[in-house]
Amino acid sequence: MALRMWASSTANALRVSTASRANLSPAYSLSRCFSTVLDGLKYASSHEWVKHEGSVATVGITDHAQDHLGEVVFVDLPETGAAVSQGSSFGAVESVKATSDINCPISGEIVEVNTKLTETPGLVNSSPYEDGWMIKVKPSSPSELESLMGSKEYTKFCEEEDSH
Repeated sequence: MALRMWASSTANALRVSTASRANLSPAYSLSRCFSTVLDGLKYASSHEWVKHEGSVATVGITDHAQDHLGEVVFVDLPETGAAVSQGSSFGAVESVKATSDINCPISGEIVEVNTKLTETPGLVNSSPYEDGWMIKVKPSSPSELESLMGSKEYTKFCEEEDSH
């Protein structure tokens, strides 16, 4: 993991790509800075992801976001039962570089908070799509998912954003 993060930072700084799309697993796609983008998730332009399963949507920040933040040292998350609105802030991530708000990609009620992040905020860096998830939401408007990007759109969005 540390090697991948070093390679990502170095390649991004040098604007180099060594990824060959022919060798990619179908479950993943990579942007030119080697950030992982998973198929089957939806993505917000503010770099949060959402995975909708049944009556619950899991939310976290993307690999691209954590890569740009650097080492995460603190995560501020809301309490279970709080209401969230699409596009509004529900917490913050503090890294060695900056503090950034976390926006919710979908409206609803928070039904679970990842308390592991209190003691181990680095899970956001090491496992942004699995162990580093932040909140689980019972969506009030599941149709909001349609306004979010798929993996291909998000990959293109990140590549364009990084080229500026």
